[in-house]
Amino acid sequence: MPTPPSPGYDPNQVAHFDASGPADALRKAMKGFGTDESTLIRVLAHMAPQEIPVVKQTYQQRHRRSLEADIKDECSGYFEFALLAILRGPLQQDVWCLNDALKGAGTKEALLDDVLIGRSNADIRAIKAAYQQTYRRSLEADVKADLSAKTERMYSMILAASRQEESAPVHPQSVDADVTELHRATEAKTGADALTVCSILTNRSDGQIRAIALAYEHKYRRALETVIKNDFSGHMEDALVRMVRTGADKAMRDAIALEECMAGPGTKDERLTTRIVAIHWDRNHAGQVRGAYKHRYKKDLVSRIKGETSGDYERILVAMME
Repeated sequence: MPTPPSPGYDPNQVAHFDASGPADALRKAMKGFGTDESTLIRVLAHMAPQEIPVVKQTYQQRHRRSLEADIKDECSGYFEFALLAILRGPLQQDVWCLNDALKGAGTKEALLDDVLIGRSNADIRAIKAAYQQTYRRSLEADVKADLSAKTERMYSMILAASRQEESAPVHPQSVDADVTELHRATEAKTGADALTVCSILTNRSDGQIRAIALAYEHKYRRALETVIKNDFSGHMEDALVRMVRTGADKAMRDAIALEECMAGPGTKDERLTTRIVAIHWDRNHAGQVRGAYKHRYKKDLVSRIKGETSGDYERILVAMME
């Protein structure tokens, strides 16, 4: 039984509701002199993925204006960046992030990882189709042109959308075989075999990866994540660790990812905003991320965000995580 697309990733999943209230409230908030930022936050921060296209269309029909264009005119900085990310909806935001990661000189690998690693086959297929439709180019071809060697091979495996589905059984014999293979490709040899590790982790379901990580630690008395950190470095290490964390505990993975944006001098505002927008689409998951953050860092995530940001930018991030 294939995992269905996430909310907002199936073009046929559109909400049927009267969006004139939100559309009019948004127009009133930006009409005339000054902007009512509180209303923009109140209306947009908790809107469901399927509601976004309806509100944008209703705004256009009723006011003969583009909601995105008005936001660009009336807002600025990271507050504007956050609102536009919400208005794209999760699928188009993924596509926008991929283009941002691949365009120009150099590649923003962390952004590619955030969008592509640990996704269901259905979501990867939706992302590839939307990318093709938006830019008239193949995502696989753009990734191939931008990356090289093992990194490019890893993303090719991910973009093949051939992971085991979450409904697939977790067979102890298969798990044991994968554990042995992972050990052979890492600790048991000099010079880790990245492609073997990639081919296992990109092909297994979250449930299977969880079982593999537990079995590895039980058999070799070392956490699989620790082994990867010891045997790999740079982007390959980051990508493989994200795969293991996705299987082990998605909420903890995202809690750590948010702290990484805020730790040390200066806040990585663009990455923090992008990650919070991605988390906030699933209200249950956002709550789990707050709990995981509290468990790991012994402090409140919302308070942490408030300490790192300010103004309307702070208020939109906090609204999304509350």
